[in-house]
Amino acid sequence: MDTRTHPIALRIARIRDVLKEQHASAVLIPSSDPHLSEYLPQRWQGREWASGFTGSMGTLVVSIDQAVLFADSRYWSQAEAELRGTDIALEKIPTSAATPVINWLAEHTCNGHSVLVDGQVLALAAEKALRTALDKVGATLRTDVDVFDTVWEQRPGLPQGLVYEHLPPYATQTRAEKLTQVRAVMAQQDCSAHFISSVDDIAWLLNLRGSDVSYNPVFIAHLLLSPSACTLFIADGKIDAALRDCLAIDGVTLVPYAQTPQHLAAMAADGRVLIDPRRVTFGLRQNFNPAIAVVEATNPSTLLKSRKTDAEAEFVRQAMREDGAAMCEFYAWFEKALLSGPLTELDVAEKLSAARAKRACFRDLSFPVIAGFNANGALPHYRATETSHATIEGNGLLLIDSGGQYLGGTTDVTRTWAIGETAPVQRRGYTAVLKGTMALSRTVFPLGTLSPYMDAIARAPLWAEGLDYGHGTGHGVGYFLNVHEGPQSISKAIPEASHAMHVGMITSIEPGLYREGSWGVRIENLVLNVPQETSEQGAFGDMLAFETLTLCPIDLTCIERSMLRADEVDWLNTYHACVRERLAPLLEGEALAWLTRRTQPLE
Repeated sequence: MDTRTHPIALRIARIRDVLKEQHASAVLIPSSDPHLSEYLPQRWQGREWASGFTGSMGTLVVSIDQAVLFADSRYWSQAEAELRGTDIALEKIPTSAATPVINWLAEHTCNGHSVLVDGQVLALAAEKALRTALDKVGATLRTDVDVFDTVWEQRPGLPQGLVYEHLPPYATQTRAEKLTQVRAVMAQQDCSAHFISSVDDIAWLLNLRGSDVSYNPVFIAHLLLSPSACTLFIADGKIDAALRDCLAIDGVTLVPYAQTPQHLAAMAADGRVLIDPRRVTFGLRQNFNPAIAVVEATNPSTLLKSRKTDAEAEFVRQAMREDGAAMCEFYAWFEKALLSGPLTELDVAEKLSAARAKRACFRDLSFPVIAGFNANGALPHYRATETSHATIEGNGLLLIDSGGQYLGGTTDVTRTWAIGETAPVQRRGYTAVLKGTMALSRTVFPLGTLSPYMDAIARAPLWAEGLDYGHGTGHGVGYFLNVHEGPQSISKAIPEASHAMHVGMITSIEPGLYREGSWGVRIENLVLNVPQETSEQGAFGDMLAFETLTLCPIDLTCIERSMLRADEVDWLNTYHACVRERLAPLLEGEALAWLTRRTQPLE
């Protein structure tokens, strides 16, 4: 296709027309919305619309003479394929941090020129870094233009899904109790108000759920909290009269979403407002009266919701049993069906999703099923489509990453399975990844350990083989909320105080190995931070350990047995015995037989 007439090239050309009209040299287009969400409603998927790149993370820069997409290693192969023919260059960056994008803009923007970015979707913290870098080269940052208002015909509107209440017994704390907890932190900070934009924080705080973002049970809203009032900014019609009355009992008042800026501007000038600079946009921050004292700190709800209560943890364990039973039923079907002829990656996604849908308290998937055979398994965020998918036949490795949203928890699990014969290099790679999963799963660590410090524990077995992977090792997971949740992150992130590990946090452990164009391996479990008794109890502070929550057999046929120590074999056999004990009562017939066969001890 002629790059001049490619649909994406035409869209880039329209964006450049806006740059010329605004006398600007470039526009920065982040993967973001006014709530700084990871997964975006259609209205704010402008980066995908303009570039054709469908990955969940990435930043597009369009200048008068260049267009560049910045993406980390999880998306390099995907981006190269999706950008082909668009004349958009791929800038490969080591992590998802904003620094490379900012540096590129500073290097390519001349003195006296300006850079556009929609301030309504730009994080407050990112605005400071970007403006500082441009100031140094004599350039100007303009945040008053949303190019998509001009160039995106038939741009989607705000999502209209109804909001519903997350009810007991699965909601283990009342709305009033949660509001009291957050207000207590506000009092400690001597703040008269707290403004929240992050949608999962709002959903958790008010015990509400929605469907505005695919796979995440959240809704689009802002919230303003004071010691005596709570204002929820939300579009009309999303909350019915009965729920409105329930919210009113707890002092929650509804105001139209579009009126958020006016209400922020009307706040008392002598007040102190608490905001999270990583979870509030620059555009919204600009509405505050300049005289108001602003306290910047992590949202109290972000930490509170990360610490699951004992009751929540028990519901999560129940959800894991349902999830594990669904996977056993699927895998029993899969292995039998594969004997009758080839299957496709689409078959895997369809049948696994259907198995989950039958389980108790299931509401939705927590993300689209990732089923990648051989080369597709080397793409960490791969998704099969009708026009591009593989047939599962012959020899190789099948990577399946999937999860569900249950009323009592959110699941996320990855397994890699041998299809036919495997090569020695595949078995060694698979075993190195498994050793990494086990090493971190078995770790005992001090309360308050900064989670990025733990990343190397999972990587060490791979490093010993000269191997590594480009993504993080683990992310926090919500409670019937977002499958990716902070503040903890087991990754190469620069550690900070908010990364401290506490009792009740649920985190993934998912090292991997990817051979581009050939195959990939990832083995992922979710774990819960629990207190750990030691022989030196209390002498060196409280200690934590991981309780493995995920219940799904790990393929033993891929293992290079000579690489495992006796203690690692013991851990694996103990895990499989637990999986069998907890799932067997929920299964029968072929699914039970599959579970029994797949959890036999490794000698």
